Amino acid sequence: MGKEEEVFNRLVEKGVSRRDFMKFSTLMAATLGLAPAMVPEIAKAVAAKPRTPVIWLHMAECTGCSEAFLRSTYPWADDIILDVLSVEYHETIMAAAGQQAEENLHTAMATYKGKYILVVEGAIPTKNEGRYGMVGGKTMLQIVKEVAADAAAVVCIGTCSAFGGVQAAKPNPTEAKSVSEVLGKPTLNISGCPPNPVNFVATVVHFLLLGKLPDLDDKGRPLFAYGQSIHDNCPRRAHYEDGNFVKVFGDEGTMKGWCLFEVGCKGPNTFNNCSLVQFNDGISWPIGAGHPCIGCSEPNFWDDQAPFYVAK
Repeated sequence: MGKEEEVFNRLVEKGVSRRDFMKFSTLMAATLGLAPAMVPEIAKAVAAKPRTPVIWLHMAECTGCSEAFLRSTYPWADDIILDVLSVEYHETIMAAAGQQAEENLHTAMATYKGKYILVVEGAIPTKNEGRYGMVGGKTMLQIVKEVAADAAAVVCIGTCSAFGGVQAAKPNPTEAKSVSEVLGKPTLNISGCPPNPVNFVATVVHFLLLGKLPDLDDKGRPLFAYGQSIHDNCPRRAHYEDGNFVKVFGDEGTMKGWCLFEVGCKGPNTFNNCSLVQFNDGISWPIGAGHPCIGCSEPNFWDDQAPFYVAK
């Protein structure tokens, strides 16, 4: 039995049909901007490739990025993604704790040296040599540098690890920084607070399909997800062009679905694909629910994009 058939059989045992798997592959093709003809190739690549080892670190964060990822579907993340990835260390989902967890981390680093993908969630406190964030007797600053040294790639999931996020907002008492600032080298950034898990999964699929990470913008974000602004693909854009704006939440414009720019929407200067992939099984997103975009995928958004509910 080939590897591809083995994976399909494991998915069937978990209740995932081939139809669901092809639905997942179709979503990935659409997200990556690939032709429908690539759908079978994506399915084959995801099913046939050997499992990619992943070490997932939690730094200064709220775990919202992990929570969003673990609730991704098409179908469930643990049905497909955790079957093609080998998550060697993840503090939220692993059973190990304490010394055993630390042993797992170092065993994975040694076993897959130079081959594992490091995923970092959260900013890195740097004040007083990083003593405002510690795990297992080491500072987060020490840990991320140590684990990144032998990683094949470093992926930042969420705005905190990508750009500093709320931890780096003024007055930033812990002097929190992004992972790239701490490492002194570029990282692949899946920004958002939290980011859409589809974008992380699609990045993994791109790596499995083509053997390389996707093309990035000048902020280290995958172009397939962050190449256009929210405004570019907003279904309310026609109202913007016609000058139809919500003035106060609950007014006539609100009821008619008019543009939210004058009540604080940051869509014109925020780059993301929220309107295209959406959240919660692709059924909604902030503007679709009547809430202005707050620009959460942009650097320094807590400081630069505020106030969130009125135009600047």
